[in-house]
Order: sequence, then structure tokens, then C-alpha cells
Amino acid sequence: TLMATADGIVYTNTSGNAGLATAGSGDVLSGIIGSLLAQGIPIFQAACAGVWLHGAAADVIKHSSQIETGMLAGEIAPAARWLRNILS
Repeated sequence: TLMATADGIVYTNTSGNAGLATAGSGDVLSGIIGSLLAQGIPIFQAACAGVWLHGAAADVIKHSSQIETGMLAGEIAPAARWLRNILS
């Protein structure tokens, strides 16, 4: 995922895997970004952190359960919450 600001700052995210290509995954991503915004994190930082966290949560699921194909959107949010809490 590439994200950019109007003034040319570009962030390249490398977390995530094919398991994110599932129904509802984008809804989880927007919820993660929205929750970071609600915590007062600036917009670009929240978007970049949300994209990373979303992908990293999918990586946690893949590495802990060997599930990539058939990952459920409902599995991503708990993994993101766990990851966010251990990194805080």
C-alpha cells in the first residue's frame, strides 16, 4: 500500500498478505483508522498506522494459525487489538 500527502510525503506499507482480500476487510481497516483518529492521532499518521496495523494483524493470523486463504474479517480486529496492546 502506498499513501501520500498533497505535499509529496509518501509512506510505503509492506505489512499484510493475501488473506486481507476478503469481504469486510476494508471495513475493519476503516474502523481501525477511525479509532486512531478518535484517539487524537493526526490524520496522515493515523492512516499510515492503521494500514500497517491492519496488515500486521493479518500477518499475526497467518503466522499463528497458518491461515491466509479464507481469513475472515472478524478475525482481523481481535488480532489488531492484541497487537496494538502489546506495542503500547
